[in-house]
Amino acid sequence: MEQKSYLDMDLLRFTTAGSVDDGKSTLIGRLLYDSKTLFQDQLENLERLSQQRGEELNLALLTDGLRAEREQGITIDVAYRYFATPVRKFIIADTPGHIQYTRNMVTGASTANLALILVDARNGVTEQTHRHIFIASLLQIPHFVVCINKMDLVSYKQEIYDTIKNEIEDFISKLAIPDITFIPISALRGDNVVHASNQMNWYHGPTLLYHLEDVHIGSDENLVDCRFPVQYVIRPRSDKHHDYRGYAGKIASGIFKPGDRVTVLPSGFTTTIKSIETPQGEINEAFPPMSVVVQLKDDIDISRGDMLVREHNTPFIGQNLDFMICWMNTKPLTSGTRYILRHTTRETKGIVKEIQYKIDINTLHRIPEATQLGLNDIGRITMRTAQPLFYDSYQHNRATGSLILIDETTNETVGAGMIREPSTKVSEKKKKE
Repeated sequence: MEQKSYLDMDLLRFTTAGSVDDGKSTLIGRLLYDSKTLFQDQLENLERLSQQRGEELNLALLTDGLRAEREQGITIDVAYRYFATPVRKFIIADTPGHIQYTRNMVTGASTANLALILVDARNGVTEQTHRHIFIASLLQIPHFVVCINKMDLVSYKQEIYDTIKNEIEDFISKLAIPDITFIPISALRGDNVVHASNQMNWYHGPTLLYHLEDVHIGSDENLVDCRFPVQYVIRPRSDKHHDYRGYAGKIASGIFKPGDRVTVLPSGFTTTIKSIETPQGEINEAFPPMSVVVQLKDDIDISRGDMLVREHNTPFIGQNLDFMICWMNTKPLTSGTRYILRHTTRETKGIVKEIQYKIDINTLHRIPEATQLGLNDIGRITMRTAQPLFYDSYQHNRATGSLILIDETTNETVGAGMIREPSTKVSEKKKKE
């Protein structure tokens, strides 16, 4: 296989999740250590910290960066780590396992291509395992890897691995998970993480690193529905560029090219793309997640929060939203409460009209009589916004189907939402066309 240059490599974002003490931080440390991607000073610091604690090399210390994490032996914040092999670049989000920090797991998983779920072979499947699998499926993460860890502590027995695998397969049969792989590992000993294990001859699948390097992510982005939320209007104040007007932002989905006919929302005016620019100069096509500046042939009043879309491929436009929400605040969500809603680059106020139901994490049953959503609860609500939004269903387009709710008084992010397709799909489409 021809080795790619660093800039040409694929980037895989993956998130780790699991219960407390399942070994997430140790697994990431083992990945970095065995793949030889640690710098010498990191290795020396790791050896020094482990020595101070009277331990052998403690790989968990590589990611548990907060003092409180090291003292308690748990992950609190989302720790991001970057590494690369000759095949691919990686960004790891090490997310907390403790139930009170579940909201941080949502943060780390929101942009991931792959969810890595850890299960302690001694404890089996727990409520947190169900919670993390359900949240990852809600967030439409395309690929799942379930690592059944600490196999060394159960004598590498295949029947324990099979029992946990069957239980998870039974649970996910109720969810829409397109791609899932199971790997028995020992993060502490390094079995099946980077190198194949000699202790589990009954397992014939890939090691974790091999799977991470080879999982296909090229089709994960939506390249069909063209969506460009405008983040900033560029008008240079100089005589040389007095006619220049560019629209800066990040391509949410689709492929844009100079000469394409586009519609501006909410005005509905149609024009043509004159050029697409990056810091390196003009380009012939732009695709997610590129940040670009678009120039149009016609002068149209466009500001932050507007969106450029393909002429005959428009999103839903509306003020009544129906979405699933992960609640992240100690103050519960109730009907009639007002929040600031942020969707792509658009921000507007909204009011909660109804809590339709809450989800029981263990059974996935709906609780329709729920009157509020508390911290870490997941449910379905409807909201009415002050201004119309331009959106797709989250299932169809993660970039334009996601939103967050912000508390007006504290400015805290209190909820992460995944928009469902409106039931009046046909009539709304007709209105737009």
